[in-house]
Amino acid sequence: MKYLCLLLLALLSGCGKSPDRAVLYCAQDMEYAQEILSSFEKETGIPVATKFDTEANKSVSLFEELVQEAKRPRCDVFWNNEIINTIRLERKGLLDRMEPDPNYPAWTRPESGCWQAFAARGRILIVNTEKLKEADYPKSILDLTDPKWKSKLAMAKPQFGTTATHAACLFEVLGEEGAQAFFNGLKANDITILAGNKQVAERVARGDFAAGLTDTDDAIEEYNDKRPVKILYLDQEAHPKYPALGTLFIPNTICILKNRPNPENAQKLVKFLLNPGTEDKLALKGGFQIPLSTASQTKLHETLKRPDQVRRMEVSFEKSADRWESVQQFLRDTFAR
Repeated sequence: MKYLCLLLLALLSGCGKSPDRAVLYCAQDMEYAQEILSSFEKETGIPVATKFDTEANKSVSLFEELVQEAKRPRCDVFWNNEIINTIRLERKGLLDRMEPDPNYPAWTRPESGCWQAFAARGRILIVNTEKLKEADYPKSILDLTDPKWKSKLAMAKPQFGTTATHAACLFEVLGEEGAQAFFNGLKANDITILAGNKQVAERVARGDFAAGLTDTDDAIEEYNDKRPVKILYLDQEAHPKYPALGTLFIPNTICILKNRPNPENAQKLVKFLLNPGTEDKLALKGGFQIPLSTASQTKLHETLKRPDQVRRMEVSFEKSADRWESVQQFLRDTFAR
């Protein structure tokens, strides 16, 4: 009887105890994230239980899941492939403070210390060189509202992914009136809305459109396939009305959840993900992400520009997040018809 009681006590003391692991919700593509996570497991011996999601709306759906789980968090670390929804999680009080990494520039983290930006993609224009002469290349994103671009443009669904982040940032930089005029101009030009940025790059490369708004990584895939395309970093000259315009760099973000089930392992995973080796792998292993850490000295793809090599859009991501709901409503009203 004594031994039975000891056995029951041992079993009961283990009830509710988290397994030795780290739980990661990840909006980065599985093909690029998995090798990095496998390296972490091999180096630390800590298994990572990872939840990925679908391409079209993954950052949004993972955001919603984290909000739903707020009272009983299942996730330790959120690796987001953009930044606005990470800030929205912070606004809801769901994120814990992280130790700052001095190798990252100040614009890549908030004063609260609740997230860290890393490994960015540039929002660029991909053009088909057989459809468009170099003399006709636009200098600014605002040029795309000119009637000469009618039925020649494509972009991804603006309510999701990096296109939605781009939209929120444009509302911050251009102001509500300027941004609405821009998107209404795109609609008046019969811009075609496609499922995602990859489809935009593919269709421009195929010659279905003269140009498309997309991300650097998707455009580079078409460039590497020897398609007739060129990648343009727009708004590199000072605009008299909108001086903050430039290329928008949308980073991945890392954050840790409050009341997470595996606090120590979460810190170890974050430290690993923010080391220069992670950014180098994301830059070189087919992901074509742009390192933000000053400790990363890897040679990038010939078409990629670091934020300090071009005119970068000087945007407040926090203020862009303030506009999220109203921008989403505007985009639904404008493009869902």
